[in-house]
Amino acid sequence: MTAHLFTRTRIALVLDRSRPSTAPYLRVSMVDCAQLADAPPQALGITYWFDADREGEPRPAAVRFTGHRSGVVAGPGPTDTFTVTETIKAVPPGCGRVAITSRIVDVAPGEWTVTAVRDDPAPSNQGAGQRDASGLGSTGFSPLIGVRAPGVHLGAWPLFVGTGGTVALVLQSRLAAQSHLPVRPIFTVSVIACVAGLLGARIYHVAQHDLRRVASPRAWIRAGMCIQGFVIAALVTATIGAIAEGISVPHLLDLTAPALLIGMAIGRLGCFFGGCCAGRPTASRWGLWSSDRRIGISRIPTQLLESALCLGIGAAALAARHSTVASIPGAVFIGAIAVYTLGRQMLLPLRDLPRATSYGRPVAIAVTATVVLAVLLVAIFT
Repeated sequence: MTAHLFTRTRIALVLDRSRPSTAPYLRVSMVDCAQLADAPPQALGITYWFDADREGEPRPAAVRFTGHRSGVVAGPGPTDTFTVTETIKAVPPGCGRVAITSRIVDVAPGEWTVTAVRDDPAPSNQGAGQRDASGLGSTGFSPLIGVRAPGVHLGAWPLFVGTGGTVALVLQSRLAAQSHLPVRPIFTVSVIACVAGLLGARIYHVAQHDLRRVASPRAWIRAGMCIQGFVIAALVTATIGAIAEGISVPHLLDLTAPALLIGMAIGRLGCFFGGCCAGRPTASRWGLWSSDRRIGISRIPTQLLESALCLGIGAAALAARHSTVASIPGAVFIGAIAVYTLGRQMLLPLRDLPRATSYGRPVAIAVTATVVLAVLLVAIFT
């Protein structure tokens, strides 16, 4: 059923073929899966496409969606119509096509006629132009509608994260065998650590983004995952497991560092194709069109940059295992994690997220830079 769902989910696109290809248009998500088409809860997914201004300053955009359920004979009820407005804080001029997606919940299931109208003034140097579009579509299974958007590939995140985790475990086992450490206990501890890491990633996300609703089951179901939570929980669990199995913790961490970082390099690709951890919109030639599951636009590819960062550090950690640094147990792990954390702090301002605190990033940069410098001095003078 899952494979059928992924391959048979389709989009109904209503577009006047007489319009130029750059005209605004609207599309309504439809789930072509008999098992889920009418399953509750139902929602309506709508995407409006338009062109960014060709020149000028970044400016906000607003789109007003209006919908009416088809086939309503008597007077329409509160769930038979809707009007919502979606906004974008700033659209960089010259960034090309932009898609904004809205999900309408608490509506009656069935066929809908939807109209979208730009609700912000047109730039004076471009004229009014065409700013409205209409489409037809039906409601679908709400959890599926909630993750569908242009540029978002269903199943990409679990596919890449699962692949990254598998590669990390295989690489760690290979390194453990080369280091004459017990492979089976290390593999078992690492699998348990990965499970704990997934739980830690969810807890970290809830604590960081939705702490006031920590007691709400819905907050836990809808929460995302943070890589910081995964790393912390997985490493704590692995350390406890290593102690219980009588395995040297520093040696285990040293061989875990390259495996962890290379696995994260693969997993970050899932963030890019799955629509999370998105970068800021940009009109730069280096920008790539991607989505945060609500706004599809040319963005700084922060997920790919972090993936490259992890891959480079992971490769360096592999090489460092044969250097003088490796003579100090735990030094490879400490250096690799410190460099990754420092690099991540440099990338965070490029992400399309508000800053949580005004002092957290400078403190993290100062601490990790000090650790990196210390490891370098050890490598030079050892």
